[in-house]
Amino acid sequence: MKVLVIGSGGREHALCWKLKQSAKVSDIFAAPGSDGMAEDGVKVVDIAENDHDGLIRFAKEAGIGLTVVGPEAPLVSGVVDAFQADGLAIFGPTKAAATLEGSKQFAKEIMKKYSIPTAAYEAFTELAAAKAYVEKQGAPIVVKADGLAAGKGVVVAETKQEAIEALEHIMSARVFGDAGSAVVIEECLVGEELSLMAFVHGETVIPMVPVQDHKRAHDGDQGPNTGGMGAYSPVPHIEAHWVTAAEKTILRPMAKAMVKEGVPFTGILYAGLMMTEQGPKVIEFNARFGDPETQVVLPRLKTDLLHVIEQTMAGEEIELSWGAEACAGVVLASEGYPGSYPKGTPMNVPALDTDEQKWFHAGTKKTDSGWVTNGGRVILLSSLGKNLDAALEKTYAALNVHDWDGLFYRSDIGSRAVTLSSRKK
Repeated sequence: MKVLVIGSGGREHALCWKLKQSAKVSDIFAAPGSDGMAEDGVKVVDIAENDHDGLIRFAKEAGIGLTVVGPEAPLVSGVVDAFQADGLAIFGPTKAAATLEGSKQFAKEIMKKYSIPTAAYEAFTELAAAKAYVEKQGAPIVVKADGLAAGKGVVVAETKQEAIEALEHIMSARVFGDAGSAVVIEECLVGEELSLMAFVHGETVIPMVPVQDHKRAHDGDQGPNTGGMGAYSPVPHIEAHWVTAAEKTILRPMAKAMVKEGVPFTGILYAGLMMTEQGPKVIEFNARFGDPETQVVLPRLKTDLLHVIEQTMAGEEIELSWGAEACAGVVLASEGYPGSYPKGTPMNVPALDTDEQKWFHAGTKKTDSGWVTNGGRVILLSSLGKNLDAALEKTYAALNVHDWDGLFYRSDIGSRAVTLSSRKK
């Protein structure tokens, strides 16, 4: 089978890399793809991810058997509906189902209707009313742009003033454009964060292993929210019964709820969770693979990824096989990210001497003189190890021996998990 992956980031690089390992796959194409993917033998196609007509035309001409959508934007704009209208196989939610990520208010309303545990909230379209709510509720409090904001539209405000400033940035200054035409303001949940993704088709739900992401830009969970600065799996300090509870009270009920609402979900259902004293609660839902979570989950997956997708779409809840190793990934980002940052900074991508490590390119470009930066999150180094401590040690050992002029990375990814899990022992 010929497979097309839509997207160009680190998540899509990981998807291409994993799909390419399938004995069922003859050729992997990526649109628009990246130079990093091309280095791995992926056939890069110069078609924008939002060019539905161009993507469909290519899929027909190239004889693509399955298309897999990486990013959220083409899902929310209806690329799945367009492919299906032309009789093409594609893995991802329809435009209506992708509203689960495209509108936080929509997601909250469904969770409320079907008693799926989440933070208390109110939604607003008027700045004055939103400010008045913050004044009444106090802080800490969470302010979220309703629409898509590349993982950066959430502010955990420690003071009322921070919350008011966030509202002004989102609703008045429109730093996230139309995504800020409405906001959701939530209670601040306390506990351990966890990401749990699942392959879903209607009421068919096949959960993946849990993963923990680091959203803040700097060490000690300081600085602004980013799209993610690193991740690891498994999450040793989160006990298995919590993950089972999340599957039973959140993932499966949401899949059923979408069917009942007449917008059945197909694709990757991603639950961003907080493990509170009352049990798992939803922070947010996403409608696709997480980034950088994908880059540490897929290296652990032993089952053929194409087979998993095919079985999911056939409504078969198969058992996934996972490696016993842990996987840790650390992002190198351009100085200034998630704010403004330069592009075109020369960088070295050192060769790796083991199959247990992998560079996943997110914002790089290959020039005649070598690699240069071409984005905010530039590249991620993923490492497998016998346990989380070993995986992190291998990742940082490779990163720390090089100078990364113009780039930065967090030096504490997973460190708290290692401490907490060692205490449990």
